[in-house]
Amino acid sequence: MLVLDQVKRGDPRLRYLAAGYFLGFAVLLVGLWYVQIVSQRKYAASQKIQSFRTVRIPAARGRILDRNGQVLADNQPRFNINLFLEDIRPQFTYEYTNSLRKEFVALNHRKPKKDELYELEKIARYRVVSNIVWRVSSAVLPLPLVLNPYQFEKHYTEKRAIPMPIVTDLTSQQIALFTEKNSDLPGIELEVEPYRFYPYGSLAAHVLGYVQREQRDEKSDENEITFHYRLPDYQGVTGLEGGFDEDLRGHAGAKAILVNNIGYRQSEETWVESTPGKSVLLTLDLEIQKAAERALLMSGPDTRGAAVVLNCKTGDILAMASAPSYDLNMFVRPREFGTNDWDRLRDEVLTPQYNRALQGAYHPGSTFKIIVALAAFEAGVMDTNYTVYNPGYYLLGHRKIKDPNAPIGDWAFKEAFKRSANSYFIDVGLKAGVDRILEMGHRFNLGERTGVVQPALESPGYFPKTGTRTKDDGGRWMEGDTANLCIGQGEIMLTPLQMALVSVAVANGGKVLRPRLVLDIEAQESSSVPELVPGVQVERNINVNPQYLEWVRAAMRADVEEDHGTGKGSYIPGMGICGKTGTAQIHTPHGMDHFTWFVSFAPFENPKYALAVVIETGASGSGGAICAPKAKEIYKTIQKIEQERLKRMAGE
Repeated sequence: MLVLDQVKRGDPRLRYLAAGYFLGFAVLLVGLWYVQIVSQRKYAASQKIQSFRTVRIPAARGRILDRNGQVLADNQPRFNINLFLEDIRPQFTYEYTNSLRKEFVALNHRKPKKDELYELEKIARYRVVSNIVWRVSSAVLPLPLVLNPYQFEKHYTEKRAIPMPIVTDLTSQQIALFTEKNSDLPGIELEVEPYRFYPYGSLAAHVLGYVQREQRDEKSDENEITFHYRLPDYQGVTGLEGGFDEDLRGHAGAKAILVNNIGYRQSEETWVESTPGKSVLLTLDLEIQKAAERALLMSGPDTRGAAVVLNCKTGDILAMASAPSYDLNMFVRPREFGTNDWDRLRDEVLTPQYNRALQGAYHPGSTFKIIVALAAFEAGVMDTNYTVYNPGYYLLGHRKIKDPNAPIGDWAFKEAFKRSANSYFIDVGLKAGVDRILEMGHRFNLGERTGVVQPALESPGYFPKTGTRTKDDGGRWMEGDTANLCIGQGEIMLTPLQMALVSVAVANGGKVLRPRLVLDIEAQESSSVPELVPGVQVERNINVNPQYLEWVRAAMRADVEEDHGTGKGSYIPGMGICGKTGTAQIHTPHGMDHFTWFVSFAPFENPKYALAVVIETGASGSGGAICAPKAKEIYKTIQKIEQERLKRMAGE
């Protein structure tokens, strides 16, 4: 203890030096203790965080069901072959050391430089992975795959911690081949991911809508987590898939992958479990929807038109069909569809993605005579015995408006209605006046969106306001425009859903109902179908004398059941169908185009169903010849459903 002995001898400078020495040593010890003991957890946690790669795990998408629980949109497993790069790191090193490096030295007589070393390592990785891809594809597929160098290097650089897809969407035969032959392939695993599946292909395509792969930035935030990677997910684009996307997609989960200092996966841990999306229960009836789509295609695969079936008591949409349609699976499994399918989807004439039931606005033709009749009854200008002489045309000034439907003679209301006599309805319509007709139409909410879907997905059509003295193009309103309005042409364009709602209101005694497409949104785990609540929403009452409605209903029944009725093509014994046909023409750049209609309800005594069918014929035709038979096919299915329901009730 020489230092202490000398300090004790009384040298103050040495004492100060010794004290400073001990103080510094103490501070050093305290610092080391703080760094190694106190801050150890902090630094370890920081290092761990810096080594994590967060991955977004998509949730299972909710199902879409019809009113009876039949699945219209579901999820199915898709089998993919993936390659885990961390499992083949030794092969990268071996390929570089024992192959590429020796080749380089033999060729250049020197060792590779730093920049050359990086390129050689890059080539080595590509060789190894390309060989594995070739072996996998040749064992599973008819033709070997070629690994894209750019895509591989991009994955290696940016997503090294997650598996790289080699082959996606395997068939059952390919899965069997792979399972049999993959035992000697390092880093290869068969993984499953869910994909959207539509079991009925094109059925209700315009209602359901389609999904597509989500195109979001991988580093976007969700649930306050910043993701480095996002596993493939779907996003609703159109129809219910788009409108209810937030409910259907559920809540994504998250997992963390621990990587080493060069980015390879070491382990992984699930942070947040994904929550499946909710199921959407629709008012649609699968069998009636099928019948509506079959009926539209009776005229051929290129038919352009729509059909809507409603419940007269609740406003529930039982079927909403638009033709031509398209297979919704095209957007999730595009490889299964050929060039012709995609060309047809883009056809500017057929426009398969156009929902004619909601977006198609057409002149209603003689189906609008239902509105004209009610307006004339209320105005007191006619009753059921009022007659008009039809000379084969209606003379308006110097213009002759042809009346090809009714023979020359005197016609009262019922005969004029079922024969669709233009002269009669122009006569009573002009006497009632345009404002009364327009006011009656507005009571049915014509020219307004129904609100059954998002506004952007539904056309309001066009219906002039009361007091209108100018046309849609700004021209002056003339008496001839009123005459055209009386027969459903000129300044009027309505959607099939709007005309179906007109039929509903006439059938149920004057209540304009708000149509309903979605019954319930429920958790996907639920296996039971909830009890259907009527949920009737009455938009308004048209406040028409019940006697007038009874006269119109009787005339609609005569149009189907009596001789000379234009709607006889829809007649089914015992069904009590009541309807009105219509035909309209419009000038297009390609010539004259025709719209044919049939609107109806059934049964007469206790109306339950209302139906509207419209067909764009592109040539001559009539609603009675084209649309009424299609309605008949739909009503046959409804009748069958009713009979089966009665049998079940009798059995219980």
